[in-house]
Amino acid sequence: MTSRTATLIGLAAILMWSLLAVMTVATGHIPAFQLAAMTFAIGGLAGCTSWLFRPEGVSALRQPAVVWLVGVGGLFGYHALYFIALRQAPPAEAGLLNYLWPLLIVLFSSMLPGERLASHHLIGAILGLAGTVSLFAGGTSIVFERVQMSGLAAAFMAAFVWSAYSVLSRRLASVPTDAVAGFCLATAALAAVAHLLMEQTVWPDSAAQWLAIAALGIGPVGLAFYVWDIGMKRGDIRVLGAAAYATPLLSTAFLILAGFAKPTAALAVASVLIAGGGLIAAKDMIWK
Repeated sequence: MTSRTATLIGLAAILMWSLLAVMTVATGHIPAFQLAAMTFAIGGLAGCTSWLFRPEGVSALRQPAVVWLVGVGGLFGYHALYFIALRQAPPAEAGLLNYLWPLLIVLFSSMLPGERLASHHLIGAILGLAGTVSLFAGGTSIVFERVQMSGLAAAFMAAFVWSAYSVLSRRLASVPTDAVAGFCLATAALAAVAHLLMEQTVWPDSAAQWLAIAALGIGPVGLAFYVWDIGMKRGDIRVLGAAAYATPLLSTAFLILAGFAKPTAALAVASVLIAGGGLIAAKDMIWK
């Protein structure tokens, strides 16, 4: 597989993740860890089905402890934080904070061997920070309550977890993508335990919610991880990082189209600043 092909495959994950927020909200009031357990089980089992025709694929599960720590820690940590954020905070604002991860991927990847942190990386980071600050600067009609503040904090931490996982995947390029199925199933098990300890089970009350859960497990919490892993390990990580800055704009647009958010000036300013900061940080990648 060429780097170009792997990059194109990785780009498919960006489109699927643009639908993550709207699909999560469409699942109703299912507790965060229960939702994670259900969707990751679907995503993991979907990956395992190919082993019926490729029995050798199961051997990818034999990995050192550090690989499992990065894989499961990244998937479980990120989605637990993100689902909590979407439950406790307004989905558009939580989504924009969470989508600082493309900018962070640029910053973290510049620390990889042979790369350096240039001035435009810092300028992009400052603009991204300005975008998050604009959410609290009085330009929004939403008054954040304490529970919403904790949700926004969870979204902010999720951005750091996912960017670290993505960049570390590059350092673990020898690990087969089949291992992602194991990471998904382990994440589903951890989420199920957390659900039983901390939450009350709430089942979907409509066919539409069941369909949203199935779609979430197959797409943004399933196939997207496999194609992203291919892109991070074999493709151009800089191009993928730059392209990912379209995600917050697409995500917010889908939320507005679905009726889960309203188009406000504050959201527009935050979207432009975060996306603009990311584009500036990745300008050398884009021009290349």
